[in-house]
Amino acid sequence: MSSLVFSALAAASFLGTALLLFPRRAKAVETMSTPTGVLIYDKEKAQAGYTLISPMQSTSSYLLDMEGNVVHEWKTAGLPGLYAELLPNGNLLRGIRYEKKVPFGGVSGGLQEIDWDGNVVWEHDIYDEGRLSHHAFDRMPNGNTLIVAWEHKTCEEAEAKGREPGTLPRPGDDTGHDPSYDGLWADYIVEVDGEGNEVWSWHAWDHIGTGRDEFDLNCRLPIKNYYGDSDWMHINSVRYNAERNQVLISSRNFCEVFIVNHDAEGRVVWRFGNPASHGEGARPSFCDDGSQVLFGNHDATWLGNDRISLFDNGWQRPQANRSRAVTVDIASGSIVWEYAAGNLNSFYSAYQGAAQHLQNGNVLITSTATGHIFEVTQDKRVVWEYVSPFMSGGEARAILTEDDATPDPKGVKDINLMSNVVHRAFRYAPDHPGLAGRDLTRKIVVFPDAPKWHELLAEAARLTSPLNRR
Repeated sequence: MSSLVFSALAAASFLGTALLLFPRRAKAVETMSTPTGVLIYDKEKAQAGYTLISPMQSTSSYLLDMEGNVVHEWKTAGLPGLYAELLPNGNLLRGIRYEKKVPFGGVSGGLQEIDWDGNVVWEHDIYDEGRLSHHAFDRMPNGNTLIVAWEHKTCEEAEAKGREPGTLPRPGDDTGHDPSYDGLWADYIVEVDGEGNEVWSWHAWDHIGTGRDEFDLNCRLPIKNYYGDSDWMHINSVRYNAERNQVLISSRNFCEVFIVNHDAEGRVVWRFGNPASHGEGARPSFCDDGSQVLFGNHDATWLGNDRISLFDNGWQRPQANRSRAVTVDIASGSIVWEYAAGNLNSFYSAYQGAAQHLQNGNVLITSTATGHIFEVTQDKRVVWEYVSPFMSGGEARAILTEDDATPDPKGVKDINLMSNVVHRAFRYAPDHPGLAGRDLTRKIVVFPDAPKWHELLAEAARLTSPLNRR
C-alpha cells in the first residue's frame, strides 16, 4: 500500500468543489479527475457490511469496510478472470486470466476456489485449442459450478448451419488477428462437479434457428462487433435458480437476457431486451431505439418474486449512451424499477458493469469503466459511493486523473476505460456465513494521511443547507 500526504490547500480545493457539486449528489457523478476511496457514506441508509472488489489489473482481491479500509486481502497468482465472489464457506471463487487464445474481451481460461489464507483448494480449466472459459460462473446449491465458455466452429460448419457466407474471418483474411482463430466461437454453459466432471451442458449451437425460442446465427444488432463477428453471442453472466430449476443468461451482443430450462432439452422459455433479434418489433434507427430495450447488458441476476435485475450498459443506444440498473418483471416482460443516468456525466460504462440488490432494498451498482461503485436507495438517492484506488499491479492512487486512462492498442489513452476498472463488486452483510469467525478488526487504511472525503462532503452538505443560508 502507498500513502500520500495531502496539503490543506488540496483539501480546501476539493471542499470548494464539493460545495458546488453537492446539490446534485442525489445522483452519482463520474469525473475523470477525482479523489479515490469513499466519497459518500450515509450510515443510517446504507447497507452495513463489507464490499468485495477484484480490480481487473491487480492480482489481489480486497474486502473493504464501509469506510474503504482493507480488512482482508487475497493475494493470488495471475490476474482475475474479471471478478471474484465470496462463498458461504468463506472461500473466494474467482476466474483466473490465462494468456488469450482469442482476441475477445472477457477471456479467463480457469476457475479457482481459494481459501481465506490464499491457498487454492479447487481449480478447473477450460483452455484448449477449441474451448475456452470466459466471463462468468455460478456456484450452485449442490456444490457444482456453472461455467460460461466458448467452443470453436469453422466457417464451413457455421455456413452449413445457416450463417451468411463471407461474414466470418477465414485464414488469410486481413483481420488483424491470428488466422488460426477464424470461424465462429459459440457460447455454451457447462456444469462441473467437485471432481471436475461435466454433468450438464447447454450449447447455444444446438438452438440455432428462427423464431422466439431460437437464436439467429445471422442476427444483426446496433452493437458493432470488433472481432469479425466471430464472437457471436458474448454471454457475460449465468445464474442458477434452484426453485425453478432454470438458468438465467445475459448476452451482450444479442442485447437480451434468456431463461433456459436446466434439463436435457435446455429449451429457451423466456427472453427479454431486443424483440428485433427474433423477428418481433421495430429495429432501432437514427435517434430511435425502436422496440429494443437493452443495449450491451450485463449481470442478469434472479431476485425472487418472478423478477430479475441486470445492468443495462446503454452502449450504442441510438437516443444516447447511458447506463442504468433495472429490475424486470418476468411475467409482464416490463421494467418495474430503474436507476438511470441523469445526464452523460452521471454514470456510463460502455463495458461490463453490475447491479446487486441488497438486504435492505438498496442496490449496489458497479460502473466498471471508472472503478466507480455506488449504492442507491429505492427512491434513487446515493447513500454510499466509492472510487477504487487500485491500479495496474496493485499500485494505489489517491487521485484519479485522465493520465490513468487505459491505452488502446495504438497507445492512445481511452478515457472510457480507466486503469482502476472493477468488473463487479459485491456487498456482504456482517452476518454472511462466509464471514463467521473471521477476524475483520485489522484494518489497512489505504491513504492514512488523506482526508476522509465523505466527511468533507457531509460538511459541504451542512454548509449548503437552507438552514445555514438564513
